[in-house]
Formats: sequence, C-alpha cells, structure tokens
Amino acid sequence: MRLNQNTLLLGKKVVLVPYTSEHVPRYHEWMKSEELQRLTASEPLSLEQEYAMQRSWREDADKCTFIVLDAEKWQAQPGTTEESCMVGDVNLFLTDLEDPTLGEIEVMIAAWDRGVGVGTSLLAPLSSPLGVTRLDLTKFEAKIGQGNEPSIRMFQKLHFEQVAVSSVFQEVTLRLTISESEHEWLLEQTSHVEEKPYRDGSAEPC
Repeated sequence: MRLNQNTLLLGKKVVLVPYTSEHVPRYHEWMKSEELQRLTASEPLSLEQEYAMQRSWREDADKCTFIVLDAEKWQAQPGTTEESCMVGDVNLFLTDLEDPTLGEIEVMIAAWDRGVGVGTSLLAPLSSPLGVTRLDLTKFEAKIGQGNEPSIRMFQKLHFEQVAVSSVFQEVTLRLTISESEHEWLLEQTSHVEEKPYRDGSAEPC
C-alpha cells in the first residue's frame, strides 16, 4: 500500500518500516520454515515469487505491510542495515467489501531473541493516524490457528475478544472494536511510538 510507503513507526523495542525489496531475501529465508508456514497458513514461494509478492503488496490498495525491526540493533550504530535487524512483520488487510471499516491484522515474529513484550508496539498501525484516521478503520480482526496459543494470548492481552471458531480452517477469530475508551487505551499503550518519515530503503537510526 502506497499510503504507508513513507511512514516509519519508532517504538522502544521495535521499529516498523514499509516492506521494500531490501527486506525480501531475509523474509524469503524465514518462510522456508515449515513451522512458520504452518502458523501463517502460507505456501512456500521462490525468491522471484517473493519479490513479485512484495511489489504487489506495495501497490495493492487493500494491503498495508510493515516490517518489524529490532530497535536496539537498528539504533546501535549508523549504517546498520534494516535486513540485519528484521524480526517479523505486521499486516493490515482491507478485504471486507461489505464493511470498509474492518481491517484484518496479522502479526508474525520470526526472529526475536531478547524476550517478549513487543505486543503493544505492534498495535501502533492501529492507533496511529494511519489506521484510525487515514484508513477510517473502527474494527480489527485477527484470524489465528487454533494451535498458535502464544499469538492468541498476545491478542487477548491487547483487548481482542474471540468472536468465532472455524473447525474447517482450524482457526479462531478475535476482534477489537475501537470504541472511544478502547481508542484512548490504545493511544496510552502506544504513546511511546513516534511516527517519522521513511526514505525508501534508507531510513536512518535516530
């Protein structure tokens, strides 16, 4: 999505940047993992297909993708590449034609070796002007495999509530409705996150 192509979200533990071609090789290596394929219900792609997917996601009006960077590594020294700091991604899909105020969120953490506690920072695209104002979203859903207990617990801690279970797809659907009180809570939880301009492929640590 071009709407977020110049948006960087800087948190205490993670930095969210637009998904660019620079990130594809490492993302491709992640997705060779059968465990990640299972957790994300994904099929393995060739490197060429992965580059094509990145270009498609950049242009599609219904997909908003951020790559998650380890903020400590990214800020450690000037010139650190984003690829070396990658730990996962966050996606917003706007695919419900009957309800344009609903966004589906997906979070994948593929390489995090310094503990937990990044959940609220990953909600930054929801609480920032990008999610609530520019995209005019008021509801968010997460569809998670029934066996992915860590992800289910993370979303429940972030006030998502279970609204459906699919025995066919072996997944649960969690939903967060952005009421006034929930919006205030989100803003409090992400008050440490700064929105900054992003220069394609060359954002600099602050």
